[in-house]
Amino acid sequence: MTGRLDLAPPGSEQPGQLDRALRLFADVRNGEGGTAILLALNVFLLLATYYCIRPVREALILSTEGGPELKSYLAAGQAILLLGLVPAYGALADRLPRRRLLNTVTAFFILCLVAFYGLAQGDVPIAVVFFLWVGIFNLMIVAQFWSFANDLYTKEQGERLFAIVAVGASLGAVLGARLAGWLIPLFGLPQLLLVAAGLLGLAVAISNLVDARERAQHEAHLPSRLTTAELPASTGEYQIQTVEDAKKLTVSLPGVGPATRPGTFRLVFGNRYLLLIALLITFVNWVNTTGEYILGRTVVDAARAAVQSGSAGGLSESEYIGRFYSEFLFVVSLTALGLQLFIVSRLIKYVGVRVGVMVLPVLAFAGYAILAFAPVLALVRMVKIAENATDYSIQNTVRNVLFLPTSRDEKYKAKQAIDSFFWRAGDVLSAALVFVGVTSIELGTTGFARANLLLTCVWLLLALAVGREYARKSKALESNPALR
Repeated sequence: MTGRLDLAPPGSEQPGQLDRALRLFADVRNGEGGTAILLALNVFLLLATYYCIRPVREALILSTEGGPELKSYLAAGQAILLLGLVPAYGALADRLPRRRLLNTVTAFFILCLVAFYGLAQGDVPIAVVFFLWVGIFNLMIVAQFWSFANDLYTKEQGERLFAIVAVGASLGAVLGARLAGWLIPLFGLPQLLLVAAGLLGLAVAISNLVDARERAQHEAHLPSRLTTAELPASTGEYQIQTVEDAKKLTVSLPGVGPATRPGTFRLVFGNRYLLLIALLITFVNWVNTTGEYILGRTVVDAARAAVQSGSAGGLSESEYIGRFYSEFLFVVSLTALGLQLFIVSRLIKYVGVRVGVMVLPVLAFAGYAILAFAPVLALVRMVKIAENATDYSIQNTVRNVLFLPTSRDEKYKAKQAIDSFFWRAGDVLSAALVFVGVTSIELGTTGFARANLLLTCVWLLLALAVGREYARKSKALESNPALR
């Protein structure tokens, strides 16, 4: 069962000023604006938290001997840790109602931040452990948020409103980084950990507000034992409409106790749709991370050449690189925000998810086809701006929409596995490709671009398959009025 129970009929609420204002960006129906904005604020705080602690992570790991190399190796360490942490999260989801699940997991991360602050103040070496923790925290906390959002909305609502919710993520990334830049000179680096803990506390408070608001509006007529206040977050139901349907679906489950619920990885590998999404996410990150290596290598070469030729305007190599990335990240963030505000919702509305999931791989294929023959900095910059901006807007929204026609089991457990472990697997595969390409077969920038071109071909096939499965599952869901 999801949070959206016994939906109020359309037009039962008068449109407020917020609903009208948001219609500039998406198809917002009467009374939907409040929850959408609260969810956007929620994910804004989560992303701002991550971008506040990211400078602390970078400063600690890069000041360690062999830090740059350690960063590559630790991605594999994060993937190994997630093999144990993801099933542990699934076990919690089997036992705890969604509000308690959100509170428990977030409280754990807040306590970790406070503990890391105390250790840093005591000059305890935490660089490696903290780097591992941040990589896991960022993936798991954001995946949990989108599981929660999927649980609140129907498929039809999510397709309309996720574009607004995801604006919070775009703004959180931009303003979180700015916030860190403002606070470091005032308070110092370690104090950012306490700021991040405070932001997480605000985020979980908003989650509780949204949960209470939605239950009061849509579950007040149900017995408490059949509401999301008491049912475990991870149950087998899809969205249901009435008490009788709830009873029928609950007793028809193959097993309702935690001992009989399937594990996180078993859910993924036992379901064609979920496995396709997992592979899709792996290839998305594999291609993107390899593309970041291509960009970094090209920028370093360009900086060295500019300094040697005297055309760097008096900048050192590191200053040249820093200025490039500052401008690059600003353009990416601004482009992504524009796409999120004005394109994403309309894209999903008018051409659908099946086309939406194809946009990024088509762009990536075209981009790396160009770089395979002309890997100059201006073109690499253009390709990566297009790829990253589309990834952070269209792709990010669509990949979360893909879980709308799934059960609560799949939303909370399988999504956590896919968005954390399989995402990190893409980093590991990219690191392996770069290691082999540099040390064994001596791939140049052109060679890595051609490797990415081949990977993008597989990605395109996966996107086609995922789009077809989404359409099939959506049709099956809509044909059964008890599972809407």
